[in-house]
Amino acid sequence: MAFAELLDRAGGVGLFQALQVFTLFLPSVLVPSHMLIENFSAAVPSHRCWVPLLDNSTAQAGVPGALGPKDFLTVSIPPGPNNEPHRCRRFRQPQWQLLDPNGTATNWSEAATEPCVDGWVYDRSTFTSTFVSEWDLVCDHKGLKPIGQSLYMTGLLIGSFSWGLLSNRFGRKWILNLCCLQVALANIGMIFVSHFFIYCGLRVLSAFAISGIIMTSGMLLVEWTTTRRRAVTMTILGCFYGLGQMALGALAFTLRDWRTLQVAVSTPFFAIFLICWWLPESARWLIITGKPEQGLQELHKVAKINGHKEATKSLTIEVLMSSMEEEMTSAKGRRSVLELFLVPTLRWRTCIMSLVLFGAVDLLARSITAFLLSFLGRRTTLASFQAMAGLSILANKLVPQDPTVTLFLCPDWQTLRTVFAVLGKGCFGIIFSCVSVYKPELYPTSLRMTADGFLQSVGRLGTVIDPLIRMTQQSLPLLVPVVYSALPITSCLVLLLFLPETQGFPLPDTIQDLENQNSRPRQMNRPFLSDPLGRDHAILTSSLEGTEVRKRSSGLFHGRNHHYALLPHL
Repeated sequence: MAFAELLDRAGGVGLFQALQVFTLFLPSVLVPSHMLIENFSAAVPSHRCWVPLLDNSTAQAGVPGALGPKDFLTVSIPPGPNNEPHRCRRFRQPQWQLLDPNGTATNWSEAATEPCVDGWVYDRSTFTSTFVSEWDLVCDHKGLKPIGQSLYMTGLLIGSFSWGLLSNRFGRKWILNLCCLQVALANIGMIFVSHFFIYCGLRVLSAFAISGIIMTSGMLLVEWTTTRRRAVTMTILGCFYGLGQMALGALAFTLRDWRTLQVAVSTPFFAIFLICWWLPESARWLIITGKPEQGLQELHKVAKINGHKEATKSLTIEVLMSSMEEEMTSAKGRRSVLELFLVPTLRWRTCIMSLVLFGAVDLLARSITAFLLSFLGRRTTLASFQAMAGLSILANKLVPQDPTVTLFLCPDWQTLRTVFAVLGKGCFGIIFSCVSVYKPELYPTSLRMTADGFLQSVGRLGTVIDPLIRMTQQSLPLLVPVVYSALPITSCLVLLLFLPETQGFPLPDTIQDLENQNSRPRQMNRPFLSDPLGRDHAILTSSLEGTEVRKRSSGLFHGRNHHYALLPHL
C-alpha cells in the first residue's frame, strides 16, 4: 500500500483533486438523466379511440341538432373501469339512445364495441409528445414499453461486467472517454429513428456505455484520493447524482417534447468527451500493471498541478520502484474474474457485496453519508441503513389500505405510507453512497475494476427481474414486500458477521495487502507533515514486529509491510 506515500509526495489532496471532481461533475449530473428519462419520454398520456364524430369535422357537420363534444363522446366511446371514457374500445356505431335521459331499454354494454382500429387521440396538455404516443404503445401494444425498459437494464448489466474487465486491461481514462462518446452518439441517434425496436437497440448501446461512465469515474476519484478524504469525495460524487435527478425534473418541466428532451441531455456528452482528455490515468493502476514509467509521469503531472514542483525531482523511478516493489511483484500475472471466488479473502467479500447490491434498488439522500462514515465506520453504517430500509418496506406494506380504518394518532394512512416510502428511499441513497466508498476498499488494484464490474452486474440483475417479481402481485400479494424487505435485512446480518471494517486503511494494491489488513489492527492514517523548524520527527505508531526502517530523503519513514505516521514536533 506504499502508493499512499507516493500520493502524499505529489501533494495529497490539492488543486488537482478539486479539478478532477469539477471535471466529473457534468457526467455525474447527466448520468441519472439517461437512466430516468423514460419517466418523462415514455409517459403514458390520457387517450381514447379516434372516432369520426369527435375528430372529423365533416362527420360532425352531418349530425342534426345542437350537440356538443360531450354528447359526441357519450355516443361514441363506452365508459371505462372508472366511468371515464374507455381508452381501448369504441362503439362500432353511434349509440344515440344513450342521450335520452329516459331511455333505459337498451343497455350500452349490449352494444357492439371494437378496438381502436383508426388509432388514438392523446391528451397533449402535459407532454406535447412522448414515444408512447408517437408509436401508439397503448392498449394491446402496452407490453412493448416494459420490454424496452428490460432491454435497457440488460444493457446496464452487460456493460457493467464488460467494462470492468476492459478497464482492468486498458485503463480507466480511455474507457471513460469512449463511453462518453458512445452515449452521445447513441442518444442523438434516437431522435432520428422512426421505429420502436431501433430505438430500443440504441437505448441498449447507451445503457452499455452509461455503466462504464459510472464505474470509471468513481474509480478514478477513489484511486487519486487519499484515505482520509475518500469518504468525502465519494459523498460529493453521490450528491452529483442526486442533483442530476433534480435537474432532470426541471428540464422535463421545461421541454415537453421527448425528442427535444433527448437532445438536451445528450449533446453535453460531446463536450464531456473532449474535456475528460486532460484527466490523468490512474497511476496506481499503471504501476500495478507493470507500467511504472507512465505511472511516474502521471504522478509528476499531479504534483505540478498541486504546486509541488519539487516532487518531480524527488519522485524518481528508483524511489517508485523501491516503494512499490512488493506490490508489483505480488500483482504479476493476468487477473480474471475467477479470482474473486478462488481467493478465500475475496470470495466472502464478493458474495456478501453481491447480496448488498442486489437489495439496494433506489438511490438518493447522500449528503450526510460522509459524517456517518466518519463516526460509525463503513460496515456499521451500511448494515444499519440496510436494516432500516428493509424495515421501511415491510412497514409500508403493513399500513392498512382501507381508508375507512382510522387511528387517533394517524387518521391519514396514505401520509404514513408516504413517510415510510421516503424513509426507505433515503436509506437506499445512503447505502448507495456508502457502497461507493466501501467497495473499492475491499479489493486490490489488480482486481478492483473486475470486481466492480461483476458486482454492478449483480446489482443490475435485480432491476431486470423486478418486472417478473411484480407479475406475481395478483396471486401472491405478499411476495413483493417480503422479497424486497428480506434482502436488505439478510444482507445486513451477513455483512456484520463476515465483512471487515476498512475505515482508515489505504487502498489495497495486492491480495497480500488484504491478508496483512486481516492480520493486524487498524492503523488510522495521518497526514505526513514537516516540522516548521525544518526538523522531521517520527512517532512510530505500529506495534508490529520490528524490521528495518529506512529514512527517505523527504522525511518519510517506511518499513516493509508497516506504516508509520510522521507528525511535527510541538
